[in-house]
Amino acid sequence: MARIMYYDVIQKPVVTEKSMRLMAEGKYTFLVHPEANKQMIKEAVEKMFEGAIVSRVNTMNIPGKKKRRGMTVGRTAKSKKAIVQLTEDSEQIEIFAGL
Repeated sequence: MARIMYYDVIQKPVVTEKSMRLMAEGKYTFLVHPEANKQMIKEAVEKMFEGAIVSRVNTMNIPGKKKRRGMTVGRTAKSKKAIVQLTEDSEQIEIFAGL
């Protein structure tokens, strides 16, 4: 396995109704690299977003769904989500500012 750099850890933000509700509490949701751990996610958020101070990281593994096309049965790719909670004195993350 190649070493995962901090800019490879966060893949994209998750924009759903639930993640928008969590933003009011200072929690932000991201799709992350499947092999990233909590320390790597915390480091990546603090390096990529100036003024963000992470207090807590919750992760969840999402298995691939079974899909079928005719007689062929397969699975979609697995993924991993992270919910990052910022401290009270932390700044908001800019990519979510206009939503």
